[in-house]
Formats: sequence, structure tokens, C-alpha cells
Amino acid sequence: MLIRRFMTFDSLLKLLSILFIFVVACTSNQQINTADSCIIFDQKKNWYKATKKSYDNWNTPIALQLAIINQESSFKQFAKPERKKIFGIIPGSRPSTAFGYAQVTNPTWDWYKTKTGNKNASRANFSDITDFIGWYTTQSEKLVGISKNDYYNQYLAYHEGQGGWKKESYLEKKWLIEVAKTVERNAKMYNNQLKECEDKLNKKGFFGIF
Repeated sequence: MLIRRFMTFDSLLKLLSILFIFVVACTSNQQINTADSCIIFDQKKNWYKATKKSYDNWNTPIALQLAIINQESSFKQFAKPERKKIFGIIPGSRPSTAFGYAQVTNPTWDWYKTKTGNKNASRANFSDITDFIGWYTTQSEKLVGISKNDYYNQYLAYHEGQGGWKKESYLEKKWLIEVAKTVERNAKMYNNQLKECEDKLNKKGFFGIF
């Protein structure tokens, strides 16, 4: 009888834990003001730490990191491409394996993990994604010479791959050129906003820890 009660209590705890994780996952990105970098970081302080760490490691502007994530997922942790509709009604397959904050496909994510040794990285982890963006933009700089302050071309290479950017595949996609212009505008906006709050964000609390 005692064992049965213990198992029931243990099962209840597991169920409550699963429900808690589900609720947190579904609400973690709600009501985030994605139009202002200072407000984003005020609401999500760990996000600033993640973007700053990526900047320190890769020298990729924080504003560019935010602009890419905003464009790719609107800061949604588990974002996926919409499924194709069969006959306009029946949900079909997804157009790609893109997933997470930065909509990274399986092959590109495997490339990142292999090259960096970050085997346990997750596309649904904000810190891993900011590191990925830092690493990927570094590849675009090394392989095809795109400055990390060239937000427009960095995004085109992000979307098309370095090889596609070099072949100018984006010229056949007018919609993508417009998207890249939007990313550039947002990155500049985020950068200007950060000038107003970055000193505050970089201040540490007691013992230089917090």
C-alpha cells in the first residue's frame, strides 16, 4: 500500500514537472517588445549576456544577432517553417528542416557542431544560437570577405549560404533582397538603441558577479 502511494505521488510530481516545462516553453517569448533592443534585454537579461558573449568571442555585432533572430523567428524558441498545404487544406510536409530561434537547417547545424565541438548545442537555446550566429558570420567574413558590419550582405549570405552569395543567387529573389534591407534597417535601429542602454547593461552588481 505504501509503495503504491509513493508511486502515485512520484507520478504526480513527474506530471506537474512536464506541465511546468510546457507552460514555460509556451509563454517564455510572449509579450516581448521586439522593436527595442533595450526593452528586449530589460525583459530578458540572460539574452544580453548571451549576445555579449558571442560578440566577445566572434566580434559579431549584438544588433546583427538580434536582427537575424527577429527576422527568422520573431524570437520564437521552437519556430518551424509552415507546412505546405495539399489542395490548400491538408497539412503536408515542411519546406525545410529549419528550426529554432534562427531557423537553422539540419546540415548547417551539424556543420556548426562539428567545427566548434559544441556537440550538445540546441537550436532552441538562445545562448547556443547567438554563438552560432557569431560563428556563421565569421565564416562569411573568412570565406567570402563580408564585413560583419555589412548587415545587408551578411544576411544574404546567412540565407543563401556563402556559396550562394558568391554566385549572387539572391539577385533572382527580389523578395529576399527586400528582407535583407529590412534586416539591415532593424540592425541599425537596434544598434542605435543599444547606445542608450549598453553602459547600464554592462554594469555589474555586488562583487562584480551579477
